[in-house]
Amino acid sequence: MRRFVFTGGTAVVTGAASGIGEALAHSLARRGSDLVLIDRDAGRLDAVVAAVRAAYPDRQLTAHVVDLADAAATARVAEEIRQRHPAVRLLVNNAGVALGGRFDQVSLDEFSWVVDVNFRAVVQLTHALLPTLRAEPGAHLVNISSLFGIIAPAGQTAYSASKFAVRGFTEALRQELAGEGIGVTCVHPGGIRTRIAQNARVGAGVPAGEFETGRRQFERLLTIDPATAAEVILRGVYRRRGRVLIGWSAKLPDLLARAAPVSYQRVLAFGLNRIAGESTRRLTTGRPAPAQRQPEATPGADPAGEPA
Repeated sequence: MRRFVFTGGTAVVTGAASGIGEALAHSLARRGSDLVLIDRDAGRLDAVVAAVRAAYPDRQLTAHVVDLADAAATARVAEEIRQRHPAVRLLVNNAGVALGGRFDQVSLDEFSWVVDVNFRAVVQLTHALLPTLRAEPGAHLVNISSLFGIIAPAGQTAYSASKFAVRGFTEALRQELAGEGIGVTCVHPGGIRTRIAQNARVGAGVPAGEFETGRRQFERLLTIDPATAAEVILRGVYRRRGRVLIGWSAKLPDLLARAAPVSYQRVLAFGLNRIAGESTRRLTTGRPAPAQRQPEATPGADPAGEPA
């Protein structure tokens, strides 16, 4: 499959109001792509649109405010995109949400909300926009999974279930589309410095104080600049890579899960406990540390680990 051509094509990006999505919007515009940006946060999306237009006035840019948890609203925006952009060269399903709490601490409605945004919306938009990708020679699809689509820590049942589902869907679809010249990439980011921890919901059965402390600790693990992540993703698209891991915080757990697919949890819990402290251990294992163990939380450095 030939290298992907960004210039002159239309790219659709979900979750474009912040984090990786915002960085992708700027990186794609710099590469010559026209943009269709989607997010539920109207204010932040407007700011991203204004910044991209100011920096790249020659790019065509449209924006859609939609909550991807709403299947009917997602269908409407997909149809609008199909009408306005009958040929799409790149679709990036990036939008994602998180939910803190063990399985027995979250409601089924909360669990379903995560699955709706992280997986159902990916399937729905891909299904709706696949004809527009087929209409554009050399098109490409990117689905953002997660580090937690490789490993599944306790306290992340909904998020991991949704991201493993994205991974399986993407890998199967890659085989189905290979003969049509449409590239498909599954991305597994590690600790990217986004707003996902700030915007995470707390399960109905999780004590608010415990969750808030755990969320602050988790944010210490988010060390990679979203702009760096966007560049790694787009290099993967250009090279038509089927799988992209971002940062050693994704690559090392990937190796660990391959080497010890059952027992990696113990090593993972130990590593997170050393890096981020007791509250993160509670969030990822559901159990407190022994009373005599009170490691000092230290912020770590996690470069993307990708060649230029």
